[in-house]
Amino acid sequence: MLDLDAYLERIGLAGRPSLHDVHFAHATSIPFENLDPHRGVPVSLAPEDLEQKLIHQRRGGYCFEQNLLLAHALEALGLKIDLMLARVRLSAPAGHLRPRSHLVLRVHADGQIWHADVGFGLGTLLRPIPFGPGIQHDQSGWQFRVVQDGSELLLRTLYADGEWRDLYGFVPDPAPLVDLEVSNWYASTYPRSPFVTGLTVAVHHSDGSRLVIDNWEQPQLSEQHPTGTKSVAIRRDEVPGLLATRFGLHGFTLGPDERLVMA
Repeated sequence: MLDLDAYLERIGLAGRPSLHDVHFAHATSIPFENLDPHRGVPVSLAPEDLEQKLIHQRRGGYCFEQNLLLAHALEALGLKIDLMLARVRLSAPAGHLRPRSHLVLRVHADGQIWHADVGFGLGTLLRPIPFGPGIQHDQSGWQFRVVQDGSELLLRTLYADGEWRDLYGFVPDPAPLVDLEVSNWYASTYPRSPFVTGLTVAVHHSDGSRLVIDNWEQPQLSEQHPTGTKSVAIRRDEVPGLLATRFGLHGFTLGPDERLVMA
């Protein structure tokens, strides 16, 4: 069983908060990061490991970790959760079909059905939105909407250049945990997985701003706002210090192979 009190303390809440309060607090408290796959450590989805890493060690995680932890917390609060696998479309070449490597939640709460997701690193939802196609949603300046695309539901976001871009698409059918385990194993261990070859670390702030480190080949630190992005090039040996001071992720150093390792 999840230590609900410890989870709520981790995200700055207490008592019996609502779905909306939990989602927003989680999204703005626990950083997105793929530091374990990056350093060659497979990601465990065991509930006790998620609790130890993201709550007690105050680490972050990627989508499977983030959204499974959220699902466990919402279930502890008495809500019904469906797990769904999505294909990331952001920056995908035209006609390229990616694997189902992203986790999305369908949440039954307050007599309604909600689309919840705190684990999309480069621009996750800050608050849950009504499930299925519908109106445009403003979240601290970021615009989201869901559209129907054949058999899939497609989450889109509006960029500063005025263009709507696809984030991910998914068939709204629940996925068993065994399918999540397979997708997670692929994402965290496959030699050409972007989570193994690269690095993405992001924090989302309550005012809508985001701070991101990505592009391990030529690392950059980006401050993202609904009105635009400012990026600066950084050296790899600067990353451990930035992880500690700007992302709250301590204990990393640069190894002799120029990959991040635990100090």
